[in-house]
Amino acid sequence: MRRCNPEREWNDFVKMIMDNDKLHAAYVPKIFVPRGQTHGMFRAAAPVAGREFWRWGDDNMLPEALSLMYRRSTAHRRIINDKADYVAGKGFSYGDGLTRLPEFIGRVNRSGETLRQVLRKLALDKLLFGNAFLEVVTDSGGSFLALFHQDASRCRLGRDGESVMIHHNWRAFRPEEAEVLPLWPRMAEKADGKLHAAIHYRNYEPMFVHYGVPSYIAGMNVAAIAYKTDCWNICRLDNSFQLSGVMLLDGGVDSDEQAEELVRRAEARFAGNPGQVMFVIKECGDGDSSRYIPITSSNEGDWKELHGQSTSDMVVAHSWFRSLSGLDYSSGFNAERILHEYEVALNTVILSAQDELLEPVKGVMSEILGEDCSSLAVVNRPPTRSKPLYMKVWEARKADGLEYDPEDELQQLFVAQITKYAMRNID
Repeated sequence: MRRCNPEREWNDFVKMIMDNDKLHAAYVPKIFVPRGQTHGMFRAAAPVAGREFWRWGDDNMLPEALSLMYRRSTAHRRIINDKADYVAGKGFSYGDGLTRLPEFIGRVNRSGETLRQVLRKLALDKLLFGNAFLEVVTDSGGSFLALFHQDASRCRLGRDGESVMIHHNWRAFRPEEAEVLPLWPRMAEKADGKLHAAIHYRNYEPMFVHYGVPSYIAGMNVAAIAYKTDCWNICRLDNSFQLSGVMLLDGGVDSDEQAEELVRRAEARFAGNPGQVMFVIKECGDGDSSRYIPITSSNEGDWKELHGQSTSDMVVAHSWFRSLSGLDYSSGFNAERILHEYEVALNTVILSAQDELLEPVKGVMSEILGEDCSSLAVVNRPPTRSKPLYMKVWEARKADGLEYDPEDELQQLFVAQITKYAMRNID
């Protein structure tokens, strides 16, 4: 029968997580120039000596551990993905009279990515790792601007406090293979003749001065519990829900050491593995007393409650809402509850996350594109559509980030006049 022991798989992972609360006590300057100082648009970066970096976690592999948990814990992954979608929004709105900004929003790099696509990747990294990295590319004349998302798991901060190192495999790190980018507003010319810089986003956490900490840090063990309960159910399915048991064979042992070895093997064999059979040799007396002893379990309800509790705790750890991640539909689809929780999430989580990601980008865009990009904002839409009945059509289209014309006669109608559902609500 198939053996599955989640304890062994998670030992290294949990140790990696718990050992990463150590502090490297050194000060790293902020991304932006301190208040009261000025700088030119292109500030030359000093050469990086030795290519030394701050380890991300005790063994420098914390991003790998967080990525592993993200790929294995279903509720954890769903919450992060949904939060990233909400933070990225449905598009952008901006003021009139901007000529370069609309085209730039539709294509921010040579890969053809839009600003929303890059913003979503940054949001996902920041939610998953507590850190995110954005590469800025331009030329000495500021004739163009390109923005590239850099996978946070490939990035490490330089010990000089002014650079980011990018490497494809930190388990086999070779300094000559790493790419070094200065932190904005410093820029450095690369082999392509363009100026490059990096912006580092990080969550604030007391006692951590180099890398941020993900907001769900208190829910690490909860995610592990959800994964282990899933493993248990998979093992039961693979073993056709057969009960574990002991096959007692009439015989004997020659010493206490052999008896202890049998006990040790039994404990190792039955550690979270349903459907396993342990063969034990014992001197039972006259006659053949061999028999099979099933190991029954009466705590099935405890397993279900444990799995449900871990999901609820994970939602709390993420500062999120169950209905916004499809975790609370067992009692039926409640559109009003979804809308109410979305409004709370919008004002407590989503808008602040959007501002934190967009502010540095708007500063870079304003400086290089030469346009006032302060009006740039993310368009947010609820997961279910619901507009006040007294709102006019052009107002509703504007709220959804769509084209609108206040002078259009058809768009002067009220929502109640064109929506059958809304008319039924009036009655």
